[in-house]
Amino acid sequence: MIWETVIGLETHVELATRTKIFCSCTTEFGGDPNTHCCPVCTGMPGTLPVLNGRVLEFAVKAGLALNCQITRYSRFDRKNYFYPDLPKAYQISQLYLPIARDGAVSIHTDAGDKTIRIHELHMEEDAGKLVHDPWADQTRADYNRCGVPLIEIVTEPDFRSADEVIAYLEKLKETLAYLGVSDCKMQEGSLRCDVNLSVRPLGSRTLGTRTEMKNLSSFKAIARAVDFEAGRQIELIREGKRVVQETRRWDDLAGKNYLLRSKEDAQDYRYFPEPDLGAIVVPEELLEALRATIPELPGAKLLRYMKETGLPFFDANLLCENPDKADYFEKCLALGLCQPKAVSNWLLGDVSRILNEKNKAIADTRLTPEKLCQMIALIEKKTISNTAGKTVLEEIIWSDKTPGDVVKEKGLAQISDTSALEAIVQSVIDANQKVVADFHGGKTNALGFLVGQCMRQSKGQGNPAIIRELLEKALG
Repeated sequence: MIWETVIGLETHVELATRTKIFCSCTTEFGGDPNTHCCPVCTGMPGTLPVLNGRVLEFAVKAGLALNCQITRYSRFDRKNYFYPDLPKAYQISQLYLPIARDGAVSIHTDAGDKTIRIHELHMEEDAGKLVHDPWADQTRADYNRCGVPLIEIVTEPDFRSADEVIAYLEKLKETLAYLGVSDCKMQEGSLRCDVNLSVRPLGSRTLGTRTEMKNLSSFKAIARAVDFEAGRQIELIREGKRVVQETRRWDDLAGKNYLLRSKEDAQDYRYFPEPDLGAIVVPEELLEALRATIPELPGAKLLRYMKETGLPFFDANLLCENPDKADYFEKCLALGLCQPKAVSNWLLGDVSRILNEKNKAIADTRLTPEKLCQMIALIEKKTISNTAGKTVLEEIIWSDKTPGDVVKEKGLAQISDTSALEAIVQSVIDANQKVVADFHGGKTNALGFLVGQCMRQSKGQGNPAIIRELLEKALG
């Protein structure tokens, strides 16, 4: 039996507003427990919610960018359930008339291109957080997150692999970051994903019994959780057992999931229209004004980079990962000092390596587009070698020095004087007679070794092209 995995996603995205969805409490991450809440977001008797207009704008922008139909007349509903992290014993959400429906996102994987359908996008408030203290054997409630504005994006069950799931989430994260509606920081809970998964025999049109997985805090964890749960369900069926509809908690350290609770259906939440909030009307003027604020999105930018600069898909895709990186790249191109491919290679190579080592963003450095392009131009003009460029980068990225300053201070200017290099070449040949013999014996990689020795003796300043030419001439 060949099995097919069927997956749908529910992605919760925290919106980047300064205040909560129905009150004026801050949405700032962190803070001492229960210091970012008020009578409204903790559901004290006699309080009334008031919708934050920015939340509506961000939700509509997200819906437009995901190719959804915007619901011109929508409303909120009450989702009733009793749990310690929800002080009101209900959550204000949208069930019957969500703000956006029927969208689509195009993804690309090694298997090819695919369109993922968006069932709906709705607004809702977040719940609090339970913190367990194992030493005191206590569980305490922190209500700071209560009322933080979310959009929940629900897909159709269109995914068939973990690769497709990750491709979609990366595309979603990029799109929302370009819109500026969320920072999408998974480590701070700004982007959270629940995975609904079932299996069925390949070719079957009937959906199997699905489970929902929670506590997925990274793309890597999501991929591992998908593969584990698919395997778990297939094993159950092969053993003649039944897959039960339930919610399961993923433990990334253990690499497996555990039963959390039985899965509720919509009727279990006793939804009804929220009586304390009026209907939401999206007029045509607002819709068009928000549509006009949507920037060039990563998919369109990627295609433009490939067409205008000749970059391969892999490079262009990485440059489009976030708007800051793409903006930096375009500022470099606008200077016209060096080739686009060279800028891409340095940004995605050594610059990214240094930033990752320090856990910094490029905005945290002193590396302006002008300084990076000046350095690359020195390499392209053969004033310095590529190796010397790495030394220059390490200096200019954290200081106010220019590439020219560093080249002068460290004497990194490339030696192209033939007479000076001939002496180095002869010295290396005399000291490496065995390698010379290997070269004459047909081992072509011996030449590369000799070039490297010449570069070392010239302290990285020798022009490698001239050195290779002199070596080939001297070796006959």
